[in-house]
Amino acid sequence: MIKITVYRDNNQIKTFELSGHAESGPYGYDLVCAGVSAVSFGAVNAVLELTDIDLAIEQGSEGGYLRVSIPDSVPSEIMDNVQLLFEGMIVSLQTIERDYSQFIMIQSK
Repeated sequence: MIKITVYRDNNQIKTFELSGHAESGPYGYDLVCAGVSAVSFGAVNAVLELTDIDLAIEQGSEGGYLRVSIPDSVPSEIMDNVQLLFEGMIVSLQTIERDYSQFIMIQSK
């Protein structure tokens, strides 16, 4: 199962962490894993490309782990854009969770 934890402070996303494997299909054909990967990496790449901030990114060497943290020093006008992009990511992940809840779980802290 893929577990996604979103850490918030004052209702803003500060960090999110993805861990585990969906195992909804054979290796290389796991549609849930592919969807979660595309959505999460797409959002991270969008933030990196469209803003001028350095996200703290940790990845597992074998896949199955991603942790992204937003630095505290981001100006508010840029933070609004970062939040919008990452909130969009969460909405997309929740859509996957609705249809494949046996393979993905999202929680907020």
